[in-house]
Amino acid sequence: MSPNTSVSPPNASGQAILVAVGWPYANNHLHAGHLAGAYLPADIFARYQRMRGNRVLMVSGSDSHGTPVTVRAEQEGTTPEDVFQRYHQSFLDTFKGFGISFDLFTSTDTANHIEVTQQLFLQMLEQGDLYEADQELLFDSIAGRFLPDRYVEGICPKCSFDGARGDQCDNCGSTLDALDLINPRSKLSDATPERRKSRHFFLRLTAFTERLMKWIEQPEHRDWRPHVRNFTLGMLREGLIDRSITRDITWGVPIPLEGYESKRIYVWFEAVIGYLSATKEWAATSGNPDGWKAWWTDPAARTVYFIGKDNVPFHTVIWPAMLMSAGGLNLPSDVPANQYVTMSGSKASKSRGGVVWLPDYLERYDPDPFRYALTASMPETNDTDFTWADYVRRNNDELVARWGNLVNRVLTITRRNFDGRVPRAPSTLSPESQALLDRVDGAFDTVGGDYDRVQMRRALAGAIEVAGAANQYLDARAPWQAVKTDRDHAAETLYVAINAISGLITILNPVLPFTTQKAWEYLGHEGKVGIAGWRRTPVLAGTVLPEPGPLYRKLDDSVVAEEEARLGL
Repeated sequence: MSPNTSVSPPNASGQAILVAVGWPYANNHLHAGHLAGAYLPADIFARYQRMRGNRVLMVSGSDSHGTPVTVRAEQEGTTPEDVFQRYHQSFLDTFKGFGISFDLFTSTDTANHIEVTQQLFLQMLEQGDLYEADQELLFDSIAGRFLPDRYVEGICPKCSFDGARGDQCDNCGSTLDALDLINPRSKLSDATPERRKSRHFFLRLTAFTERLMKWIEQPEHRDWRPHVRNFTLGMLREGLIDRSITRDITWGVPIPLEGYESKRIYVWFEAVIGYLSATKEWAATSGNPDGWKAWWTDPAARTVYFIGKDNVPFHTVIWPAMLMSAGGLNLPSDVPANQYVTMSGSKASKSRGGVVWLPDYLERYDPDPFRYALTASMPETNDTDFTWADYVRRNNDELVARWGNLVNRVLTITRRNFDGRVPRAPSTLSPESQALLDRVDGAFDTVGGDYDRVQMRRALAGAIEVAGAANQYLDARAPWQAVKTDRDHAAETLYVAINAISGLITILNPVLPFTTQKAWEYLGHEGKVGIAGWRRTPVLAGTVLPEPGPLYRKLDDSVVAEEEARLGL
């Protein structure tokens, strides 16, 4: 079982927690912005909750029907399916390389997802929450096609950004209608599209405004991230409008009604259904078809959605409205959307370039240092900037010199002076020794609380602060000198340091799954860190210590210039 394998402890009987992670468009490789924005915080959260004994289910999948997929296919002269399959496999390889511990990473191009989507469509139609009407759309007369939202670009009517898409402006985050764009242009021909009418189905969002307002104002939602809650309240107060959920396209989920063979359910409606369909797929393949209900119909379950801030309206307004229409399904408990990561000052973007591509990174470096650097500067409340200079500094000064060196020097000194075994400590520890272990044990509550609240930067800072305290303890007691004159003193120091390290390994494991597993084994522990639970696992006197190796490699400063050149800086 590798660190990326997601397995809850065998005795997991705690709260059912659904970790629902945004579905990436399968039109290009993943980059650092994706990792920091959704997948890394979700993985840290899921790993922590599994260690607490909770029943975690972490799901996502490739968005195979998004218009960026068809745009890419047309650019390459191939089919959307070819594009989707290529990048879906890239996603799987990337998640394995970085240890992103999905229970299921599927796609929207499965018979299961199509069935669940069509069932919900028909249910909402019967409820009266979907209706049919004529819609004015943009039509490219040169290409002879209606233009889905992402086939149109223009000037945002709200912030004047030139490059807004027909469904959303990435600059101000506003949800848009392609008809409202100023100076719209077709991505197919660069022509100015004309307006034509077509018959489509609409989601009656206006019927849910009051219910959504009452839901978002409940006390348990007041602790949501301010930018998520405020954006949602702003949308609701401004007034919702009904939105069409079908398009004149041939790639996507078919409408389950006769006479609509040339139309499809549009991606923004069907992609969010993936959280439900993926849970049902996982349950079916696990041999318990009704197992999905533990996460969707039990009011005691918790559902947490990890997305980027550009997807907030779909997860705090549209998807909750769809769930309200369906009835009997849990609404989001939290949507801790992250903001953007810039790359040396420029926003990370699949389409615009200037990014750290994750498959490319894995060809040259180890995963944990990148997980560490991105967590340390995670864009939880504001945009943050990733630089290679900061990456090298954190790797060398914090991972190599502070944490990695602590593990290596304690184990090396112990093996050299105590026959390769953990020495015996006195029956009563000195005040400073007990204080260090108490501080490590206390960090399980403080750091764990931060993980639980999805405050990953704070959690990591707290853990590294404890590692610093362990280093200070070691320096103050200097066992490499004491062993020459007072072996009992040195034995106590090393025993306590080893047990402090054992606790720190568990605390850091959600962020650093690969290297903490190595350190775990260097302490003579068996099995996996994650299975041992959220507590400090004692290392008993007499335990045989294997020869340790370096957990991290120091990087030369020349890495900065090399990687900036790859970014085109």
